[in-house]
Amino acid sequence: MRAAVIFGLGTSPDDLKPFQAHSPTEWLQGLPASSSSADAILIFGGDGTIHRHLPALVRLQLPVLIVPAGSGNDFARALRLRSLQDSVRAWRKFEAGEISARAIDLGLIVPSAAPERTCYFCCVASCGLDAAIARRANNMPRWLRGHGGYALALLPLLLKLPAFRMRLTEFNGQDSGEAEKPTLLAAFANTQFYGDGMRIAPQADFADGKLDICRVSTLNPFELFCMFPTVYFGRHLLSPKVEYSWAERIHVQTEIPLDLYADGEFVCQTPAEISVAAGALRVIYPPQ
Repeated sequence: MRAAVIFGLGTSPDDLKPFQAHSPTEWLQGLPASSSSADAILIFGGDGTIHRHLPALVRLQLPVLIVPAGSGNDFARALRLRSLQDSVRAWRKFEAGEISARAIDLGLIVPSAAPERTCYFCCVASCGLDAAIARRANNMPRWLRGHGGYALALLPLLLKLPAFRMRLTEFNGQDSGEAEKPTLLAAFANTQFYGDGMRIAPQADFADGKLDICRVSTLNPFELFCMFPTVYFGRHLLSPKVEYSWAERIHVQTEIPLDLYADGEFVCQTPAEISVAAGALRVIYPPQ
């Protein structure tokens, strides 16, 4: 077996040693040129590293193992790979033929202003308050982002919580629905987690062919301060200010262009269309 290895920021070949021990695999460094050049790909890094490589991973269609080693590891968390040891155990089972790679969904963003600039995402796309938090968190030192950076980025924004008129048009097969209202934030989720462990979409399933939509209407600072901790447990859905739905495709339009982030990275501004790329990525992860 030949495995290609991609090292993200802050990782090095030393991190590969637990996988190399007693392994018959031939190890190659860097993204393979074609699907015949390797049998699998290991990525050492966080959500940002995975996000940047998604177009190539979709094209190659090789089994991918995530080794959580970034400031945010929400995709690995969704795959039940919470540590280096979890990834090593999954790799050993894959090498032995005990588990196989499974196809999961990705999200796909198509900016209305530049439809040729499509962008895949693995976890969550969002706009509104979330985008402002992601922008501030990305300017923090990497070690701080990985230790409560999302929460710290929220605090300065508590006293200025602008809500924007946002129109969401949801499509499910032949059916569609449209709603326009003041919105503090909207998240379009392929997995449950974002923001380093926040369960913004607790019912999300990356193999159901749908995105989960969590929309929060206007809140005052005190209401947001009280709601924020509940998102880590998915209990924000109990609030009457939160709407939750599912769709195969969503068109997002706002009264003024808003930044749209995905996997913590800037993608484009609204308007845009967000949809599911069903079964687009093959991943190695432990069974339930």
